Amino acid sequence: MAEFSASNWRKASYSGSEHGGCVEAGSDHGQVGIRDTTNRAGGAIVIETERFRGILEAVRAGMLDL
Repeated sequence: MAEFSASNWRKASYSGSEHGGCVEAGSDHGQVGIRDTTNRAGGAIVIETERFRGILEAVRAGMLDL
């Protein structure tokens, strides 16, 4: 797993305490890290910012079965 250190982690707006499925995203030097708020020490999935934007666009357009 890649080393990633972002100081600007933001909790997803759809995360809540009801379901226990909370995620955060943080950016640093052209990369975005995604991590589980219930296991922050577990590391983050790190992808390029442009790829992350593409994922968000696909989610917003309903192209992914989530």
